[in-house]
Amino acid sequence: MQASLKNMQGQEVGTVELPDEIFNIEPNQTVMHQALVRQLANQRQGTHKTKTRGQVRGGGRKPWRQKGTGRARQGTIRAPHWRGGGTVFGPSPRSYAQRMPRKMRRLALRSALSVKAGSQQLVVLDELAMASPRTREMDAMMDALGVERSALLLLPEANDIIELSARNLPYVKTLRANYINVRDLLGYETIIMPRQTIDVITDFLGESDQEAVAEEE
Repeated sequence: MQASLKNMQGQEVGTVELPDEIFNIEPNQTVMHQALVRQLANQRQGTHKTKTRGQVRGGGRKPWRQKGTGRARQGTIRAPHWRGGGTVFGPSPRSYAQRMPRKMRRLALRSALSVKAGSQQLVVLDELAMASPRTREMDAMMDALGVERSALLLLPEANDIIELSARNLPYVKTLRANYINVRDLLGYETIIMPRQTIDVITDFLGESDQEAVAEEE
């Protein structure tokens, strides 16, 4: 798959070859949805807690005698229907973590990247370098590249200058290519990556035809 190669001024300087097995597959909507739900579920802490009638303070004695008062019988003032009483079927600490096979997780990433590439929302730069952290320079680059709403900047490796330059831009997020995920890929309108990032993504998402046939057998 061919994609245009641009510089930091937004000018097209050539083309770059994108692996078809990563950027040009038929997107699997079901797997992408499952991966997104899994990621959101795994971010939940699950520390919510309510107290039952046996855990709230007070209510150690019967509020009034069983018979002869004309009122309904009560055993404790900490019953669920009393003010300050316990909670019935309330939440308790639990884990929301979901498991997903590695092949499905990688298929979801390939599908998300293919969606962005097919929608012309993927921008490949020939080089991304700055002499010093400059937010104004990063903002000007985003304007030159036609970023209208939001952008995810995928870096091949840690780069303090680039990360500091984009940190104060609320519509830009920097992320190392090793940590790409479905939520960020689908949550940002434009995906921007230097040419070196393609090699990093190919290293862990690429798969040769021979390996695929061997796994099926």
